[in-house]
Amino acid sequence: MAITAQDVNKLRQMTGAGMMDCKKALTEAEGDFDKAVEFLRKKGQKVSASRADRETSEGVVFAKTNSDSTEGALIAFTCETDFVAKNDEFVQLGNQIAELAFAQKPSNIEALNSLSLGDLTVGDKIIELTGKIGEKLEVKAFEVLTGEAVVPYIHSNGKLGVMVVLSNTNGTEVAEAGKDVAMQIAAMNPVAVDKDGVDPSVVEKEIEIGKDQARQEGKPENIIEKIAMGKLNKFYKENTLLSQSFVKDSSQSVSQYLDSVSKGMTVSDFKRVSIG
Repeated sequence: MAITAQDVNKLRQMTGAGMMDCKKALTEAEGDFDKAVEFLRKKGQKVSASRADRETSEGVVFAKTNSDSTEGALIAFTCETDFVAKNDEFVQLGNQIAELAFAQKPSNIEALNSLSLGDLTVGDKIIELTGKIGEKLEVKAFEVLTGEAVVPYIHSNGKLGVMVVLSNTNGTEVAEAGKDVAMQIAAMNPVAVDKDGVDPSVVEKEIEIGKDQARQEGKPENIIEKIAMGKLNKFYKENTLLSQSFVKDSSQSVSQYLDSVSKGMTVSDFKRVSIG
């Protein structure tokens, strides 16, 4: 049957696919719009499969919080090129996925991809847009936080996001302090809130490194353990958030800065998500 320009335009409005793709889909489907839509979705699956091994080192990090700032989520939606990361449809879908993920709070990315988004799942929506854009797209990270005061921060390039949970705020306005701490996390990438949060395997590794360094320096065996513990304490100071020097005022630690804003205020948790 003859495919008219009006038919092609209608399918474009329905799917957002390119003119030639719509014309081919309608031709293959003999004018049946439902079959044409399915044809375009299958095309997306083919594109997705052919680019499965590609790196997605570009994209956008989205942050969502509820009205009283007690819950928040970070989503990293990635693609292959910076050009696509600025595409309106890519950003729109990323926002939709982030809103859905925040509302439903799936347990992991696989569960997130299985959630319904309109008439398709999140995973199928991603495949559909992959077919249109021609690049590999994926949700690469998803984090959810809850607490007394959840403060988000997205770095200016949109590829780095931080969410920090403040506690013992005593009713203090914490938006500025939360942003300051989130920027600290973005810049310094601490491994944990404090030394108690450091993975035991990391602690063991740092102790062994400290011992090896001491032996290489020819230190006596009877003081090697003490030297290693001293190096471990230095590691804690430089790599755990509350002990780090505050980047906006190196004369105080992050913990001291928070205490100056509101006595006893601290950080109970944080998440840092980056792309690339």
